[in-house]
Amino acid sequence: MSANIKDDRVLALKYRPEKFEDLIGQNTISQTLSLALDSKRLSHAYLFSGLRGSGKTSKPCEVCENCLSAKSGKHLDIIEMDAASNRGIDDIKELIEHTKYKPNIARYKVFIIDEVHMLTTQAFNALLKTL
Repeated sequence: MSANIKDDRVLALKYRPEKFEDLIGQNTISQTLSLALDSKRLSHAYLFSGLRGSGKTSKPCEVCENCLSAKSGKHLDIIEMDAASNRGIDDIKELIEHTKYKPNIARYKVFIIDEVHMLTTQAFNALLKTL
């Protein structure tokens, strides 16, 4: 990065691992996901936990069209939600509405719910029923 360009991102975003190989201390999950992807045998849901910046939202290859659009935040089939700000039952109902439709581009839709522990009890129960 050029010395003239200021990077205002928080450290967790600035140094976020972007490939499975870049993950530190996440060998089990990166191996599990790699094998699942290679064998095309994905589960319907995965639960990730860990410290900020530990790679929970890492992208695998940075080469294919899906990974590139995911990295730029423009992938139509990746729906992200910040549950710290959108924590109610109506927010989850809106998210669940997206599950009714097939993916636009990718083989699967991906839902990333950050800070899921901040959901209200009703919202969390609705989410669990969907999973």
